Amino acid sequence: MDNKDPGPKLDFGLTFPELSDPARLADLDGCFLESLTSEPNELAERFVRYRQGELLPPIVLSSLLVEAARPLSRFVARLFQVESELSGSMADKQADAILFKFRWSVFQRRINKKYPAPESIAALDAESVDLEGARLVALVNAGSVTAGADEERQLAFAGWDLFDLGASTAAQRSKEATYETATALERIERLRASAAADAEAGFASLPSDGAPEILLAAWTAAFDAYAARLKHAPEHHARTKGWPSFFVPRPVKFDALVPTLRPRADLPEARIGLPTHARARAGFTLTDSRKTERQVTGEVHYCLLCHDRDKDSCSKGFPAKEGGFKKNPLGVELKGCPLEEKISEMHLLRREGDAIGALALICIDNPMCPGTGHRICNDCMKGCIFQNQDPVDIPQAETGVLTDVLKMPWGFEIWSFLTRWNPLNRARPYALPYNGRNVLVVGAGPAGYTLAHHLVNDGFGVVAIDGLKIEPLPQDLTGTDEIAPRAVRDSAELFQRLDQRPLTGFGGVSEYGITVRWDKNFLDLLYLNLARRRTFRIIGGVRFGGTLTAEQAVELGFDHIAIAAGAGKPTLVDMKNNLIRGVRQASDFLMGLQLTGAFKKESLANLQVELPIIVIGGGLTAIDTTTESLAYYAIQVEKLLERFEGLEKEVGDAGVFAGLSVEEKMSMGRQLEHGRAIRSERRRAERAGETPDFARLCKLWGGATLAYRRPMEESPAYRLNHEEIVKALEEGIVFAENLEPTEAVADEFGSLKAVVFKRKDGTFVELPCRTLLIAAGTSPNITYERELPGSFPLDDRKKFFRPHRVVKGED
Repeated sequence: MDNKDPGPKLDFGLTFPELSDPARLADLDGCFLESLTSEPNELAERFVRYRQGELLPPIVLSSLLVEAARPLSRFVARLFQVESELSGSMADKQADAILFKFRWSVFQRRINKKYPAPESIAALDAESVDLEGARLVALVNAGSVTAGADEERQLAFAGWDLFDLGASTAAQRSKEATYETATALERIERLRASAAADAEAGFASLPSDGAPEILLAAWTAAFDAYAARLKHAPEHHARTKGWPSFFVPRPVKFDALVPTLRPRADLPEARIGLPTHARARAGFTLTDSRKTERQVTGEVHYCLLCHDRDKDSCSKGFPAKEGGFKKNPLGVELKGCPLEEKISEMHLLRREGDAIGALALICIDNPMCPGTGHRICNDCMKGCIFQNQDPVDIPQAETGVLTDVLKMPWGFEIWSFLTRWNPLNRARPYALPYNGRNVLVVGAGPAGYTLAHHLVNDGFGVVAIDGLKIEPLPQDLTGTDEIAPRAVRDSAELFQRLDQRPLTGFGGVSEYGITVRWDKNFLDLLYLNLARRRTFRIIGGVRFGGTLTAEQAVELGFDHIAIAAGAGKPTLVDMKNNLIRGVRQASDFLMGLQLTGAFKKESLANLQVELPIIVIGGGLTAIDTTTESLAYYAIQVEKLLERFEGLEKEVGDAGVFAGLSVEEKMSMGRQLEHGRAIRSERRRAERAGETPDFARLCKLWGGATLAYRRPMEESPAYRLNHEEIVKALEEGIVFAENLEPTEAVADEFGSLKAVVFKRKDGTFVELPCRTLLIAAGTSPNITYERELPGSFPLDDRKKFFRPHRVVKGED
């Protein structure tokens, strides 16, 4: 293939196009195995035996994979010429280790016990404590490598140093004096002299007289008070609230995972988030930017690294003595990661700062990791060994490892390369050449694109079809059969603001069914990765069973059909008037919102909602529908106002309203009034440098309420991913529990004006509502068999397609 852009300057005599050539990948694999011969402890021999099929106990296997991942990381870094970036990242992450030694031994075990809450610092003299503490930290760090570090690292180093000095003086008292003890006494003497000089110069007065242990006790007390104020004092919150060194795990109360208030005496079923946790949202840009690199480092240091004891329940689940898996108090089975990803092993390498090695470990079981992790899946967190306190935020760590690599030069290409070549993956270390067999994959959602990836790696030709329109990607990025794709040096060029990002249709429910709390740019990485494969094609706008039948697929030369069509028809709610104007299925709303780009300023999509909004359901789709409909209303009325003003200039006010019905005029009048209020709030926020608080205004107009027939704690969203409820409440929605809908009430025009609910005690309550969105679940998509009976066997319940059986043939 031809390409004017040579791409990265690769080592080992390879060119960029050759990274997609199965024959060259096989050569590279041999080169890597050869490179292992220079590694200690007979790593090459042990690894080759593993690759050849040797069965290893779990602990031995984990150790081997970690050992091999380190030279693999160096090998890949050399291939892409990013050794300096990798070593710099490793040095930075290793330097951060002091933060977590301090967190565990000093902050959690001592300072937090002395000063556990904001009220515990009330008696401290704020000015003197802050002055003395800051000066003490400066003196302890003077002359050290940490002197030029950021404030958090300096504080941690000083706290750890004082802790270390304390241990040394304790050794002196027990007559176990060593060289370290003598050195510690010299350091204490230097600190004493510096404190005395400070006092003479009129600086903050630190104790400088007394025996070493007395001085150290006084300095430690001053340090603890200062650290406590940094943690709890409101004036320090802005700069320290994200410090991972101040993290203290909280007890997990399964019956109170979501803190709420009940603000209405007339509707005690209504629950809202804490006002202190409210978060302003304006539009459809990314609302959760994930944890920082340092916070991710904090999570992997929080992990106990259970793999070396075969106790990594995050990956393998919590086995029950009687067989199967244990359940948590919510009744959720603790099965761990469905992919059995090497989580603890990944954490170990991420502690070392080795992002490439950690990503290679992830990609053994989960090469499509941009589509998992943060905001997507949390089975691993539920299976974490910490069951009675905050679990390790494994999804954040997984996505953090990926983004660490993406930030490197050629980061996207490195991840993409590891999906085609990963010598740690014994089952498929490198992609195979085309084998002449073709598979039709029905559906381009998470199941479909993951299956397509594995089939292509196994040498199959794959065509994926989807009912949604699939937009093509730029040809210079995907390449063609004649021209190689352009290599992406800076992954940032693949990321766009979510409210400006083109909607490709790829990813199915990940595109239209998930909020902008998740960065949907990751979908584009997955799409591009697959679109570059020369034995893969994707075609949108194809309805399986309509546009294309199974018989026609066979006639076209497909050897196998894989159905990954996902969810089918939505569940209808048994209530009176459930088809009147204003009632809509949640899945229909979400698809109309996302796939048409209705939330974009330039979009002309005809999607209308009116406040108050009520969403029926208790799952994650209901949560997403409630937040997105509330956010969309502000966009909708502002767009309406702009278009009204444009038309008004042309035809006048009367001309705009001419021909509208009474109902339409009333609706338009309300929305224009709301649009002016939204515009005013946006301008106020711009002047103040704040995010507009549209949720406050929408609440005045009726807001958005999620109504569920049972208590919040019994809802699927609470049991499966309660954090999504927390995030939704922060955006201003209301969760109304124990309410079962019985009737949609029409106004004089036949449109929805209210919904009647049956309460737990049997009484009824009527809530105003102009938009009712139903998110009561869906059934699997077996439309093909419904329309063409006898085509595909169903399971015994007639709800799912029967899983296929592998039958060994003559070949």
